Amino acid sequence: MAPKPRLITDTFNVVKRAKKEKKEENKPSVAEKEPEPRPLSQREKDLMELQQFDLDWRYGPCTGISRLQHWERAELHGLQPPQAVRDLLLQRGEETDYRQ
Repeated sequence: MAPKPRLITDTFNVVKRAKKEKKEENKPSVAEKEPEPRPLSQREKDLMELQQFDLDWRYGPCTGISRLQHWERAELHGLQPPQAVRDLLLQRGEETDYRQ
């Protein structure tokens, strides 16, 4: 009579967890929620508005020229760019972030 083949599970003890413990581990705690985003400063809001103007193809391409030139070209062609963008550019025109 041949010996019975042994299985690998015969050598190691089986360790099982209770189902309740597993479910409790998966629940996110209240402290792990994402923090609230900080409010944007006025400068960040202005730069976002200018970026939206740059990316809007209704006013033509903006590569290779300053933002004020882009606005003036759009006005010259009757595309009606937003006046708020021009006012912002004239107020902060000396700053590089606003010009380019």
